[in-house]
Amino acid sequence: MFDPSSDRPVDLAVDLPVDLAVDPAAGAGYELSLRLRDPEVIAELRAIADPRERAEHAVTALRIGLLAMRSARGQVDADAVRGQVDRMLIELRKGLEQHRDHLSLELGSALRSYFDPKDGRFEERVRALVKDDGELATVIRQQVEGSDSALARTLAMHVGAESPLLRQLDPCNVQGLVGNVQRLVEDALGAQRKVILGEFSLDNGEGALARLVGELTKSHGQLGEALEQRIALVVREFSLDDDASALSRLVRRVERAQQQITDELTLDSETSALARMRRELIGIAEKQGQALAEIQERVKVELAKLTERRDERAKTTAHGGDFESALLRWLERRAHESGDVFEATGAAPGAIKNSKVGDAVVELGPDARAAGARIVFEAKESASTRLAAAREEIETARKNRSAEVGVFVLSVRSAPPGWERFRAIGSDLFVVWDAEDERTDVFLEAALAVARALCARARADAGCDVDFDAFERAIRDVEKQIEGLDEIKTSAGTIESSVARIKRRADILETNLRRAVGKLDESREAVARELAGGSES
Repeated sequence: MFDPSSDRPVDLAVDLPVDLAVDPAAGAGYELSLRLRDPEVIAELRAIADPRERAEHAVTALRIGLLAMRSARGQVDADAVRGQVDRMLIELRKGLEQHRDHLSLELGSALRSYFDPKDGRFEERVRALVKDDGELATVIRQQVEGSDSALARTLAMHVGAESPLLRQLDPCNVQGLVGNVQRLVEDALGAQRKVILGEFSLDNGEGALARLVGELTKSHGQLGEALEQRIALVVREFSLDDDASALSRLVRRVERAQQQITDELTLDSETSALARMRRELIGIAEKQGQALAEIQERVKVELAKLTERRDERAKTTAHGGDFESALLRWLERRAHESGDVFEATGAAPGAIKNSKVGDAVVELGPDARAAGARIVFEAKESASTRLAAAREEIETARKNRSAEVGVFVLSVRSAPPGWERFRAIGSDLFVVWDAEDERTDVFLEAALAVARALCARARADAGCDVDFDAFERAIRDVEKQIEGLDEIKTSAGTIESSVARIKRRADILETNLRRAVGKLDESREAVARELAGGSES
């Protein structure tokens, strides 16, 4: 018999008399001599006084144990296999997780070593390639700089002094392109010169000049007679002594047209075109004046009502809510356009317990340099606002909303005297804005741009090469430019000035027409004098 935990045989002989062995006559049996060393088993067997009964008890116990071991062997093997499989799976999973962590660590380390924007090998390689004295610049300079560069040698080979192209273009080279073209041009010009000289030579009876002279000589007599007849006809047509001549008819038509123009462009006659146009313009101007006066009165009434309602609303706390709502709408629209995240926070408490300071927060989008930075806005329309209180309130708003930069927006209606339209103090900006005037939106645009820049500066660590002096100068330049906006004055014409311009335009038109009539009179007199002088001669 074998010990389950070992391959070595174990002596299990029990110290019992020989008569306890199984009787072979009882049937087919197996004689087994056991030596027991287990104290509990020995004590159990010794408790039985009868040797035969003790032997039967031992045989029964042995049989029960063997049967139990036989029935449990299959379950034990399955449990052992299952346990081993589970243990192997756990070890395999643990090994895979360790390998994954190790692989992620190695891969991240390798990627950082290559692509880290500060000291990665890829960045170093790119900087080494593209810097002024890098490898790429060195290769390019070697190729294009100096008299012995590849570019210089190539150009010298193809277009240099000894190149075939320049030898062909050399004017001193008789066999070159210039010499060949010059010879061809000279030959062509010589041939054309001979042909032209032949046409204009009287020695050539078939030439153009000889034929022209013959034709002129033949038709000279006929030409002289026809020319005398035509001159006589022209003289008769330009004579004022003949009422049927062209010049006399022209003078009569000009005089009639001049008289008609004078009659139409005079104000002495009520039926003239100028007088009728003047009456129509005056009538139109009067109607426009009346209509504009009525419109002006209605506009004044409506403006008075609007001003009265606005003043009444300004006296209540509702106007402050309107100012805050207008600012929140503007910020939400602007944040959507720039890819930022807008959040109205005035109704919810922030980091400070039971504190709702901070009306809105703009979180910079992922494309911004300081992505995730927060800018808090506080709207205020109160005539009692002072700079010290505003600084304390915007500082509280920054802490309450966990923001890097604060923007305090004061209504232009409640801004006290001397309050600057735009001012930067540390991480806070103070702006004066008119919700009803879109021209003041530039102050909010400037405040938002400076706030984004302040967020970028706040995110920059000590090792960054940032020119903070230039940054500060840029902010001050924005303040200066915004101060310049206050000096811009806009003007719009009123209804009264429009009516006055119409009347002035009618007077100018009348004056210009009178001047045009005078010029026509002067022209008529000059024509008459010219015609009179021609008839006398």
